[in-house]
Amino acid sequence: MTIKEVCKQYGITADTLRYYERVGVIPAVKRTAGGIRVYDEEAVRWVESAIFMRNSGVPVDALVEYVRLFQEGSGTFCERKELLEKVRADVQAKIDGYREALWRLDYKISRYDEAIRTGVLTWDKASLSEENAGDET
Repeated sequence: MTIKEVCKQYGITADTLRYYERVGVIPAVKRTAGGIRVYDEEAVRWVESAIFMRNSGVPVDALVEYVRLFQEGSGTFCERKELLEKVRADVQAKIDGYREALWRLDYKISRYDEAIRTGVLTWDKASLSEENAGDET
């Protein structure tokens, strides 16, 4: 695939793709004799993985480290696993934060639904968990 085809398939810019290669988020891509990048199946899998991981909030430096370790070979299995476990913990923390935010939004929406029905906005303290007590805004 050409850089244009990869960009179209994954909805990213050529600048982003070149940046990923330059900093090591993806391994170097094979090139033609004329210097044109050619994305084979393996390169496309790296691109897809990088995009997925970035969209999940994984920092560029963690991806660079993972690629570096991968390129060092099977002796880095433990380090790669540890890196992925740390990334997973970070993603889990974000999910937990989103769950809390979603709960708060659902609660507030329910109170506004009730206010629209009755004409009075009230906050049901009994349904608030301890850490949400006083959330009346």
